[in-house]
Amino acid sequence: MVYFTHFLVACITGVLVLIQLFYYLYFFARLAFYKKKQSSDIKTQYPVSIIVCAFNEEANLRKNLPLWLNQNYFKNGRPFFEVVVVNDNSEDETFYLLNQLSEKYPHLHVVNLTQEAKLIPGKKFPLSMGIKSARCEHLLLTDADCIPDSVEWLSKMAQNFSAEKKIVLGYGPYYKYDGYLNKKIRFETVHSAMQYLSYALAGTPYMGVGRNLAYVRDLFNKNKGFSSHHHIVSGDDDLFINQVANGKNTVIEIDPESFIYSEPKKNSEEWHLQKKRHLSTGKYYQTKHKALLSMYAISHFLFWLSLIPCILFPKFIIYVTIAFVVRWLVQWFIFQKVFIKLKEKDLIYYIWWFDIWLLFYNIKSIPSIFFKNKIYWK
Repeated sequence: MVYFTHFLVACITGVLVLIQLFYYLYFFARLAFYKKKQSSDIKTQYPVSIIVCAFNEEANLRKNLPLWLNQNYFKNGRPFFEVVVVNDNSEDETFYLLNQLSEKYPHLHVVNLTQEAKLIPGKKFPLSMGIKSARCEHLLLTDADCIPDSVEWLSKMAQNFSAEKKIVLGYGPYYKYDGYLNKKIRFETVHSAMQYLSYALAGTPYMGVGRNLAYVRDLFNKNKGFSSHHHIVSGDDDLFINQVANGKNTVIEIDPESFIYSEPKKNSEEWHLQKKRHLSTGKYYQTKHKALLSMYAISHFLFWLSLIPCILFPKFIIYVTIAFVVRWLVQWFIFQKVFIKLKEKDLIYYIWWFDIWLLFYNIKSIPSIFFKNKIYWK
């Protein structure tokens, strides 16, 4: 009986390791070894509307709007794009700033909202107004506090559009600063990106991030916008993509020039509130996506939990140790390639440490995923 108990514990640990290896080698390896196919075909250049929603964002708009307006995306010597800024009832000087810039940049399109949709929380109403007002069918979404890495950001994202590819998933990293919180935020960001980008490469896209996301308006209209989840604060990016994306119409873009950066939160409380808002939409994902994401998190949790009885019942400790080492080596090999690809090389040294941290992070995230939270955009 004792022998059987030890054997059972070792087998359970082995199964959990195999599940983890499946995710590393089947999903994440796709991103780790991803190389964009170079096509000799001349691609169609589509006019694009960059859409930004702003509430009291005068400072960010003053700094970032010229960066969006001066993207290197021309046709016949003229900008082949517009920037649509939705001024969502701002109470600062946003209105006057946008009027001033409109005189300098003809391709700046300002939408001033003077009333709010009380029953539609978050930025879904202003974003819907921006999409409706856009002059172009191909849309590129970002936030007021987001800074493109280069003047090629728009062209890198837009070059992926085709008759078949209607959704482009980009990457939005955070700036690097000293301190443990910054590393934690960036690790969680790149770990999330590793999942949604890898799943997309496997033909199962399930989300995108609104900081760097492109799609065609036809998808938005056919889906009736955000109508199915307009009562939820978040979801203008991930829930929408979860509903309309599939393996045929979705592509990823991870050229460093396509990255768009944001300032990270400076304290843990603000960051946890931000994560609560993001995580609160997970319960509304398609069942297959919830199953895949849950299995990854649960197998990770149970793997660490299974090590406790393995230590208490050391009959098969040598086999458990081998499985443990194999998992860590494969994890490190895949993760470090992804981190280098996404320009987060300094985090490689903390992969194993944050793997343990992820255990507690997932436990702490459970209430945000399964229970309602009072969260706001403004």
